Amino acid sequence: MKRLILLFIVFFNVSIFAQSKEYSIIVKDIETQLPIENAMVVIMKTKQVLLSNEEGKVTFMLTGASNVQTSETNYESLTTRWITLKGNEFVVYLKNKKNKLTEIVVSKESPQKILQKIVSNSVEKLTMPYRLKVYVREYFMLDDKYSYYNDGLVNFQFSGNRKKATTTLLVEQNRSYGLLEADVSADLKGYNLNNIMENYSNLDYFEPILDSKAKKEYDFIVKGFPGNKDYYVMSITPLDKSKKEMDSFEVIYDHKKKIIIEFTCALIPAKPVETEEKPDVGSKNITRSFIKVKYRIDGSDYYLLSSNEEIAYNLILKDKVKNIQVRNSFITTNFNKQKFTYNESDVFKEKTLFNKKNKILTNYWDVSGFTATDKEKEIISSLDYKL
Repeated sequence: MKRLILLFIVFFNVSIFAQSKEYSIIVKDIETQLPIENAMVVIMKTKQVLLSNEEGKVTFMLTGASNVQTSETNYESLTTRWITLKGNEFVVYLKNKKNKLTEIVVSKESPQKILQKIVSNSVEKLTMPYRLKVYVREYFMLDDKYSYYNDGLVNFQFSGNRKKATTTLLVEQNRSYGLLEADVSADLKGYNLNNIMENYSNLDYFEPILDSKAKKEYDFIVKGFPGNKDYYVMSITPLDKSKKEMDSFEVIYDHKKKIIIEFTCALIPAKPVETEEKPDVGSKNITRSFIKVKYRIDGSDYYLLSSNEEIAYNLILKDKVKNIQVRNSFITTNFNKQKFTYNESDVFKEKTLFNKKNKILTNYWDVSGFTATDKEKEIISSLDYKL
């Protein structure tokens, strides 16, 4: 009997030590002491990739110890030994790359031609086929008030050829909170998760500026990048901002490997034109559009790391105008070259997660790779309470 009790105690203690613990890391600028947003934190033991929120914070579960790699495009990368990290919450400090973008890169080839080659090569180099486990979330505002929220842990299976990728979407878990009015929700059905992910993989956002006519409409400037001699930055801005709305771009790329590391795309609205004609019912007047996409190079693998999209527009109805704002984020939590098996009935064929009934098995949002800020938690809780 004593032996059985002793074995139980030993087993119980081993179970306790084997359990995962929750840890938090806050990433800060070593000089300003300010938090660094969108820093990539890699837990070396598990290979989990995390991105810091606007508070500079990431949260993760871990059994035992692990060294931690922290990096951000504008900062020097740092590998921290676990032994130097104390407690369940600790701070990692990064040093800013102080060099400024002062040197313009001169090339015999036009910047637009360079961009065409970089986009083509990036699409070609993206690993194929592969699977991404992605945490996706969306905030919805109606007339400047948060009205809806959804998030989910999903799998995108990429297939097709390197020049034109297609995705299959399976949803592991998801949740939706808040209420959407009929006219607004019908309008939002145009947001398609598969289309967005395929656009990131096929780099369709660049089509307008790859056309030869774009040389007359845009200014292309290439500069060096601070602290990394292998990176260049290409700024692409409209020459005439008054005639029509146009996008401006900033592309960070590895000029040796000729692949894109990060790009942003922001809409520059056209100047308002005075007219007595009323806009058509159902039309949209876009007031803001912003996209930021990051890719990761890990050895021979090259794939989407994260994205943030924001759009704001006025929806014209019969008797009023509604202001709509949507923020959508993708964060890759796991990359795998193996295909997953599934039944056709498991494939999610709707456009957005608010068309799927809630399926919550675990607190997947706590280990999603992106930790919600205190403000975001308040928003989600308030919308949950409404239900």
